[in-house]
Amino acid sequence: MENSCDIENNEYFAKNFKKELNLKNSPVAIKFILKKENIPEDIAKINNKLRHCEMVKIASEGEIFYASSDEQLCKGGSSALGLEELPEKIKSGEFYYELGRFKSIGSAKRTLDKIPKIDLNSYGIIYSPLELADFQPDVVVILANPQQAMKLSQAIVYTLGGRVEADFSGIQSVCADAVAGPFINQRPNISLGCTGSRKYAEINDEELIIGLNGENIGCTINALNSI
Repeated sequence: MENSCDIENNEYFAKNFKKELNLKNSPVAIKFILKKENIPEDIAKINNKLRHCEMVKIASEGEIFYASSDEQLCKGGSSALGLEELPEKIKSGEFYYELGRFKSIGSAKRTLDKIPKIDLNSYGIIYSPLELADFQPDVVVILANPQQAMKLSQAIVYTLGGRVEADFSGIQSVCADAVAGPFINQRPNISLGCTGSRKYAEINDEELIIGLNGENIGCTINALNSI
């Protein structure tokens, strides 16, 4: 059932994000669903098996859908998002070591140990353009160029001051960096992307990925309007 208050707020937030940042694509609302029966009847399951980063890109272009672990093609991303257990080959670092991304198993394992992972065991995730979401997002993902990211960073520190800390390692960027991290830590994060997201989701060379905690986007919008 549509929550008119949520969708009106999200329409307002999306309109302002697009206007103030001059965004090409819509901000993407991410919602974790713990049980299958909690999936809204009017939201269909995605038809294909895709990577989380690809799903975010599709949602940023206007589609709304949900996906369970069965539709998540990248198991590293799916496990970071709390949809399934991390495969042992990825957890050990062996997968990325064999790809040639690390000099040793040790450096791969140390990196994997520090990647944010949601301990939630969700059934699925709803992906939606922010303006179409009739729910409060857990996380909002924005694809932005450096100038847009700069302005958004200024908005984040506008009220409380401080610093915007970017936490990334060049792998699992749209899943762990932009969704799991902001969800767990309740603070925004900026990621430079990863090889997979730029290849499969076709995130452009000039784009960064920003994850915002869904509970705080109203404050960010107010700050954007004030700058």
